[in-house]
Formats: sequence, C-alpha cells, structure tokens
Amino acid sequence: MAYVITDACVSCGVCADACPLSAIAEGDGKYVIDADTCVDCGTCAGECPNEAIVEG
Repeated sequence: MAYVITDACVSCGVCADACPLSAIAEGDGKYVIDADTCVDCGTCAGECPNEAIVEG
C-alpha cells in the first residue's frame, strides 16, 4: 500500500526531493504521492520534517 501525505504537510518539498522514483508532486495545498509509482520504500516518510507522511 502506498504512502499518503496528510494535512500536516506544509509544502516544503523535502519529500519530493527524497523520492527515488519521482512519485511525489506538488498538489493543491500539499504534496501528493502517485500511488501507481510509489514502491513503498519509505524514504519520503523518513525525510519529512513534519511527520506528514504515513502508510496508506
């Protein structure tokens, strides 16, 4: 199951920079993860300074 970005996201972009597959893009008010591209590596969750990324 892909990771998801919660409303705790402040759109800093750290997760997008950390994603090895470029599965994260800027959305409307927060970043979003493309579930079809995400391979559940967890890199983004480990890098998020606000702990806004959780397993979906």
